[in-house]
Amino acid sequence: MLYLDASALLAVNLVGGSRPLLLDAMTADPVWCSSALSLTEAVGAIDRLTDEAVLRADLEDAIRLTWDHVAVVPADRRCLDRATELLRERPLRLCDAIHLAAADRLERPAGFVTVDPAQIPVAQALGFTVVSP
Repeated sequence: MLYLDASALLAVNLVGGSRPLLLDAMTADPVWCSSALSLTEAVGAIDRLTDEAVLRADLEDAIRLTWDHVAVVPADRRCLDRATELLRERPLRLCDAIHLAAADRLERPAGFVTVDPAQIPVAQALGFTVVSP
């Protein structure tokens, strides 16, 4: 099982960069999950990537198509309580803590896919195999 954070959800749908590495990991382990926050975060980032309306629409469509294959981990009270613990233990941004708290609900072994280097050490400390460029 792979947990995809918002940066991975976005990067896997962008040409070039870390896409081949992420696609290889996703092909090798086709069971994907993510926090309910990820879709909002990934789609919200599109406008910072391009000013072209057609490219924005195409990227949003691609992200939403990927999302159709993702099991959603709820950002419920349990998730937010765990995120609070992580925020108190480590120097994390709120969205990173929510992603890591959602992923922490998964059985191990599991992978954590991210393009955000701030999440890597915490994901590793939580026992995940990290896939990142």
